[in-house]
Amino acid sequence: MDDASYTTIPSLPFDTISTIRYSPTDPDQLLVSSWDTTVRFYQIGERGVKESEAKAKFDHRAPVLACCFSDATHGYSGGLDTSVRELDLSTERMTNLGTHNDSISSMSFSQANNVLITGSWDRTIRFWDPRAQTHQQSSHETPERVYTLDLVNHTLVVAMASRLFHIYDVRKMDIPAQQRESSLKYMTRSLACMPDGQGYATASVEGRIAVEYFDPSPAAQEKRYAFKCHRQTINDVDHVWPVNALAFHPTYNTFASAGSDGTVSIWDHKVKKRLRQYPKFPNPVSAIAFNCDGTKIAVGASYTWDEGEEGLKHVKTPWVGVRRLGDEVKPKGWAGN
Repeated sequence: MDDASYTTIPSLPFDTISTIRYSPTDPDQLLVSSWDTTVRFYQIGERGVKESEAKAKFDHRAPVLACCFSDATHGYSGGLDTSVRELDLSTERMTNLGTHNDSISSMSFSQANNVLITGSWDRTIRFWDPRAQTHQQSSHETPERVYTLDLVNHTLVVAMASRLFHIYDVRKMDIPAQQRESSLKYMTRSLACMPDGQGYATASVEGRIAVEYFDPSPAAQEKRYAFKCHRQTINDVDHVWPVNALAFHPTYNTFASAGSDGTVSIWDHKVKKRLRQYPKFPNPVSAIAFNCDGTKIAVGASYTWDEGEEGLKHVKTPWVGVRRLGDEVKPKGWAGN
């Protein structure tokens, strides 16, 4: 895809892009994990000014489903080979921190507590401290397979199979602070916490997003709602697509959604409005991320197997690009800077 709005990245994965993560400190450093068994580390340039560079590649034994940064020089990865790995981004060295008993589906690094949190299909959440002599600090059982998790401040949200959600305080993991069932009828595909710490958005395989709030009081719970998205009517037939990824803007608290319909939309959940839909990609959009200063969004477009082997006939090469953001991510009437 050659769209002038995007800076295209070199040396891309050749299979489905599972996760994109930006560095928490450098707005131009990016990790990309893929089903091609790699995690790749990039320095993003500026279209027409400075080329983007592939800085490092980490080969794994099986498809990689999750990756994240802890700081500018260290990343983490996990996937179908069940190992939790620390990635030294400057030396390309990998350290095995330990294993789950099944595939690792999701991970997040808690800056506040200096721990890596991983979720797995083995029905556990595990905490890791790479600096400690015993890397695995704790393991916490969940009632179902963990599909995805996200973190804001000390609050951890875990989305599981059977449409279950647990909300934890990471300082007190013996029992969930709240146990919920999804507001959506179908399987959870994606989750993201609001940067303001008020709640989270979650989305399903059936083209819907739910906006949820942590505060259990009736007044707060009245604000929650769900809406349809990533749908098309073609020749009078409704086509409904999975929402593969969600990401909140770090400053404005608006969020982006990515769908198998090949689109990325920006939403202002406070006023229940879509602010923008970017031009459609030739592939499903499988992963998205905002950078730490909120000036750019990275988009990964690759086949997500929604149509099985049949869908392979129409698949384009996996692609990752970075778009510079304008006012389209600002809520209407934004009073801040």
